[in-house]
Amino acid sequence: MPEESRTSDSTQGDADSSSGLWSIIRKLFDAGEGETSLRAQLEEAIDEHEGDGGPRPHPSINGDLSSVEVAMVRNLLHFSEHDADDVAIPRGEIIAISADASWEELVAAFSEHGHSRLPIYRDTLDEVIGMIHIKDVFPFLANGTPAPRDWTTLMRQPLFVPQSRSALDVLADMRMRHVHLAVVLDEYSGVDGIITIEDLVEEIVGEIEDEHDETPVELLVSIGDGMWDADARAELDDVAETLGDPRIAEIEQSVDTLGGLAFVLAEQVPEVGTILTHPSGWRIEVIDGDETHVTRLRLHEPEREMETEES
Repeated sequence: MPEESRTSDSTQGDADSSSGLWSIIRKLFDAGEGETSLRAQLEEAIDEHEGDGGPRPHPSINGDLSSVEVAMVRNLLHFSEHDADDVAIPRGEIIAISADASWEELVAAFSEHGHSRLPIYRDTLDEVIGMIHIKDVFPFLANGTPAPRDWTTLMRQPLFVPQSRSALDVLADMRMRHVHLAVVLDEYSGVDGIITIEDLVEEIVGEIEDEHDETPVELLVSIGDGMWDADARAELDDVAETLGDPRIAEIEQSVDTLGGLAFVLAEQVPEVGTILTHPSGWRIEVIDGDETHVTRLRLHEPEREMETEES
């Protein structure tokens, strides 16, 4: 066969393959009027698979999906339903550094927290002006090169996305811009959270723990006398369930964690020692943190409930 003919056939084959793949992807998220989308068909197949209590051969595939693969497929089907606010690391958990910090403080922040990227802010966390990557800091340390007089010259620009932007679009933005950190902005252009590409991948494959991740610890622990020590990352719904009081998770603002709740109640990052009162009567004491976020909290039961129990 002539070389031109082989090349032409190969090109045509690639085009047909690409066109076919795009058609499948479009069917996954769209359906015409009266049609059952590919997404719905896959959901139905997964439900039948799980309803039968285990693996079941399918005539259209060789072998069968494992439970891990089934979970990943289901996560992928629902990935486009999430927006940036759903997958973001909450504001209260953001580790950032001030542009006014010294080089030594910057290096110490990387060392202490083990992150590869840190947002940089000026004055307040709502004024994120960039991010810095450990790869831009390490050469100075490894080679013994004097630190730059103004280390913010090493700064890179993150993505800035609104809360409502879909997680799928954020992932596409990261791939197109080659940027792996996005700052999520609320309706007032304040910082609501941040998203790393790892956060997006974990929405599909599940939690990815590496050698730097700490052993999981209890996020809410009773210490007696109606008090609970809590990690600021504790999810409000989990806290409400553990405390047996759904009221503590009832709040108009869109917050998911105790740290976020403390920020909303204080209308700023509360200082250590601050005691905030929730409308339900629960008091939230800040016992650890810094100017950018709180890390540990202590919950005190509502006094009325305690008096009722004593009587």
